[in-house]
Amino acid sequence: MINNYKKIVIKIGSSSIINSRNKKINSKWMEVFCKDVAKIHKNSKIVIVCSGAIALGSNLIKKNKSLRKLEDKQAAASVGQIELAHQWRQNLKKYKINVAQVLLTLEDSEVRRRYLNARKTMNSLLANEIIPVINENDTVATEEIKYGDNDRLAARVSQMIDADLLILLSDIDGLYDKNPVKYKSAKKINEVFKINKSIESMANSQTSSLGSGGMVTKIWAAKICMNNGCNTIITNSNKSKPLISISNENSTIFHAIKNPSSSRKQWLLNHLHESGFIKIDEGAYKAILNNKSLLPAGVIEIGGKFNRGDIISVYHAKKEKVAIGISAYDINEAKKIIGKKSKEISIILGYEGRDEIIHKDDLVITV
Repeated sequence: MINNYKKIVIKIGSSSIINSRNKKINSKWMEVFCKDVAKIHKNSKIVIVCSGAIALGSNLIKKNKSLRKLEDKQAAASVGQIELAHQWRQNLKKYKINVAQVLLTLEDSEVRRRYLNARKTMNSLLANEIIPVINENDTVATEEIKYGDNDRLAARVSQMIDADLLILLSDIDGLYDKNPVKYKSAKKINEVFKINKSIESMANSQTSSLGSGGMVTKIWAAKICMNNGCNTIITNSNKSKPLISISNENSTIFHAIKNPSSSRKQWLLNHLHESGFIKIDEGAYKAILNNKSLLPAGVIEIGGKFNRGDIISVYHAKKEKVAIGISAYDINEAKKIIGKKSKEISIILGYEGRDEIIHKDDLVITV
């Protein structure tokens, strides 16, 4: 199933790589996984997104106790990350494959300049046949600025490097119509061509024991990738050949749309945290649907805390979120020009500003 893909991101959950009993690396599984990687690496570029650093380091921070404080989790991550990187280096070295460690924070994908810089770094590694092993930088990331789970991180990395396949390895072999642990009659969905409310509702009750994400975050990741022209496969990692043996029988594949939007608009659409919001009237709503810029005259309310260049959501007065874009003003400036005509902006602000709050090139419709 995966032989024809040229650029593959493989996400490994904590439940796959960490032994749940002793919180140590599952060495046997890692050996067979790396053997599969070596076979695929001959014809494809590979990126590994790997969880498990906090679980791996937890025994040295709080022996046999759950970590509750953020600083304890960060300390555990700093300990576990060294061991995790060492294991990857040792196991792939057997096949003469070099690895690199890349630790990302949410801002590395949310801030455009940092996003492009991370993209260049990873493409340079891939061009030199080095496998980047990526994890969230849990040592410095706070709860407010975290991806929250590596499914989301893997999706953003897939978008960043223009991957054509994301593989989400977990403790379940795909998406079921209901929880297979509770219901023996549950049926696996082999293929998904569109993620709608029905698909999302199937994911709500399927979770993982060690990881922070369940099926919900995997569906969210698949949705990002589908819009980026990247297929997604969810499959069980507990196989003798975790990658080579992937088939329709033991996985769910989410097929990408054929004509994805530009990379800049994809980056905008997939933001996890917007800095603020604006509400617009009916006239402005019709204008942006017709590919027009968003002018101050059509804005009726502003909220949040944002600066010029930050990402903000756009809401219709009577509807849900309708667009997302890059603000041309900070919130204090924007509040002063709500409902005003463009020719009044320079008089109100005391300097010559942009005619629009969000230019059409920086605006993506979400409805």
